[in-house]
Amino acid sequence: MANPVLDVQNLTKSFGERVLFRNISFSIAEGQHVGLIAQNGTGKSTLLSMLMGIEGSDTGSIIYRNDTKTGFLCQTPDFDPEKSVLETCTAGQTEHEQHLNAKQILTQLKIRDLNQPMGQLSGGQQKRVALAAVLMTDPDFLILDEPTNHLDLEMIEWLEGFLSRGNKTILMVTHDRFFLDRVCSVILELDGGNLYTYRGNYSYYLEKRQERIDNQRAEIQRANNLYRRELEWMRRQPQARGHKARYREEAFYELEAIAKRRMEERQIRLKASTVYIGSKIFECQYISKSWEREGKEPLVIMKDFYYNFTRFEKMGIVGSNGAGKSTFIKMLLGLEKPDAGRFDIGETVRFGYFSQEGLKFRDDQKVIDVIREIADYIDLGQGRHLTASQFLLYFLFTPEQQYNYVYKLSGGEKRKLYLCTVLMKNPNFLVLDEPTNDLDIKTLQVLEEYLQDFPGCVIVVSHDRYFTDKIVDHLLVFHGNGEIQDFPGNYTQYREYQKLLPKESLSVSRSDSASLQTVSKQTGGRRDGGENRRRMSFKEKREFEQLEKDIEQLTKEKKDIESALSSGTASVEEITEMSKRFPIVNEELDMKELRWLELSELL
Repeated sequence: MANPVLDVQNLTKSFGERVLFRNISFSIAEGQHVGLIAQNGTGKSTLLSMLMGIEGSDTGSIIYRNDTKTGFLCQTPDFDPEKSVLETCTAGQTEHEQHLNAKQILTQLKIRDLNQPMGQLSGGQQKRVALAAVLMTDPDFLILDEPTNHLDLEMIEWLEGFLSRGNKTILMVTHDRFFLDRVCSVILELDGGNLYTYRGNYSYYLEKRQERIDNQRAEIQRANNLYRRELEWMRRQPQARGHKARYREEAFYELEAIAKRRMEERQIRLKASTVYIGSKIFECQYISKSWEREGKEPLVIMKDFYYNFTRFEKMGIVGSNGAGKSTFIKMLLGLEKPDAGRFDIGETVRFGYFSQEGLKFRDDQKVIDVIREIADYIDLGQGRHLTASQFLLYFLFTPEQQYNYVYKLSGGEKRKLYLCTVLMKNPNFLVLDEPTNDLDIKTLQVLEEYLQDFPGCVIVVSHDRYFTDKIVDHLLVFHGNGEIQDFPGNYTQYREYQKLLPKESLSVSRSDSASLQTVSKQTGGRRDGGENRRRMSFKEKREFEQLEKDIEQLTKEKKDIESALSSGTASVEEITEMSKRFPIVNEELDMKELRWLELSELL
């Protein structure tokens, strides 16, 4: 590998008898964007801390290239509460660097009061300041632990572009699969104490990981078949074996170890049929809500908002932080009162609420006891039921973990346990406020499967675009200032719809969300022209024809770059060049498609 920035050899880490990983080795080359994937509690954050010298290793070596400047974003940053935002972000930088970077990056992350003391910020705002501080130091090598947590969709897409365009070396832990797919060109997976390397983006990783699992299953099946035959041979042999037989005996024990290896991949889907919900769900009857702000205009969340929620609907709620998404949910659940209007909720509705603040357990409880306090089993209907232990196993708590005390769980495992407590109550209407924060990708896949099969209603507030796309069939988009757009589709469809709208239509959508709701429902995103529109000029026809050729060429170039980045065969230099070219192609393609759409309406 050319120009390694980091070389890790034979690294081992354990806590008591529990081994997180043993003798793992990997290198990261200059300019590579690397994503690290693993289940919660298996050592992702520990490994990052070891790379930064915060945590020690049992064995092995961690070697950086000389003079490498490293920036580290940890999950729980620690600040001096008395220092201002600006002082925190610009510590150790020259005055020129401060003015060059601070306001631009902090504005993108929606931190606007640079003189506010850190102690007055929320946890999410502090994490965003920490991210800004790391980016502003302009390091050669960025190590980021969950950089998208506490960012809204707009910020995530900005960060995605910021990291993709640069040629910095990056190692990140994130559960945001769109982010992994678009930013990373190498995936490292920690699984069962071993490290696997996939030289491609997240989509490539999914494909190759499945190949690995299929090969392992085939190996275990072959070993099982051989093991049965060898076991018969072992039983037939006399106790005093010859020299040749001892070799076969040693091979038998190796075979036995392979045959007894368990594959953790789950084969079942959890489908409940006993959940009942009536035809009447809830009706928002002209809800208004605003918050008073000292020295400022009131923050308007909703203005005369009407919505009738239908049976089996799976709705996503998206929008900027502070636009009112969580407030809407709390009003629906009766935790906040609207200023005007009311919610009319059906008699059969039983809410299950997963909140951002709801994580409350006793550390001296065992995991299994937390669940059994709610119920011993879930009735799946048709004579089927799932015990508390089986339910935890479905959500990837091993039997050993189930009898651990809560204090031994990682932050992500505690969030997963909280999720299990919500689902174990067997509600028929799930309201999930940022359920994906701190959950590993395997758990997200289990949750997605559960929600896809869930026979009740679902509302999801999430900044995880991949998760939202897989679950919801409908969006409420909170634009701020009380403007809420009703869109019939998932997040990717919404973004594609936005691209089709000329800029003047987007500004109209912000000033008149009700009319845009009507457009979305009645035309599926098409814009109907008026009767007295003008025709295309000769010059515009030539431009239109050229645009079609340019769009075709740029689309091909975009696909070629994506294929090359996913192939795993490109050199570091080629990857760096393509990473720089890709956002330019993307932006040019968007502009030409927008102009093509404008001209097409004159045909």
